[in-house]
Amino acid sequence: MHKETPLLEHMIRIARRAGDAIMEVYTSDDFGVETKHDGDFDSPLTQADKAAHDVIVGELAKLNGYDIVSEEGDNRKVKTELYWLVDPLDGTKEFVKRNGEFTVNIALMKANRPLLGVVYAPVLDVYYCGNVEHRKAFKIEKGERKDIFAEYTDDTPKVVVSRSHKDDQTQKLLNAIGRYNEVAMGSSLKLCLVAEGAASLYPRLGPTSLWDTAAADAVVTSAGGAVKNLDGSLLSYDPTTQILNPFFVVEPANNSIAWTDYLK
Repeated sequence: MHKETPLLEHMIRIARRAGDAIMEVYTSDDFGVETKHDGDFDSPLTQADKAAHDVIVGELAKLNGYDIVSEEGDNRKVKTELYWLVDPLDGTKEFVKRNGEFTVNIALMKANRPLLGVVYAPVLDVYYCGNVEHRKAFKIEKGERKDIFAEYTDDTPKVVVSRSHKDDQTQKLLNAIGRYNEVAMGSSLKLCLVAEGAASLYPRLGPTSLWDTAAADAVVTSAGGAVKNLDGSLLSYDPTTQILNPFFVVEPANNSIAWTDYLK
């Protein structure tokens, strides 16, 4: 790890510990699946969500006095200038399906935007990390680290869609684009595919929450890409007023798909 980002190093370590707690449940016979109400939709909740939440909140509290907003917590009132925005287990549906496409998301926020982000996929043993201030993003896969850049190079665009939440409006956009290859993926890994230059677009025209995207937004932004509202502005985060994101699009630095035209 780089010495200039000690806080990011701590975030990676904490994500790993949360991932270990998740894997203990993942390899067991019973997830203990419940249903909870998130804003306008229902979502599954497992023992792994709760175990990862306990690890992350306990470890972050040791680092500093920043407020912690977690999907599985009850704090939505941010009083500190910097605060943590956390999804202990993003992609619980993928977790229940046992397809490995779920992540631990930890983001450090300031002024409604991410500063640092770590997305960790414990089954895949892959980390995506972003330092927005330094404009540096990197991927750690099976212990090997490499810098990543949100620059797509293939001739045929690859468009990321949600494995569990594809909707009619997204399909209409895909039809308008015409020639493309579709990549189905779960959790915040969808955004990370754009961050590492493996995809040319990820449109999300369905409901998500702030903690679903914040950490990966840091990775995408640090890699040179952007997570944008449908009006072209950057996605903003304010858990004190709204937990749900508006619809958004994730694009690389050299995006060639005129998605704003297709969504009019």
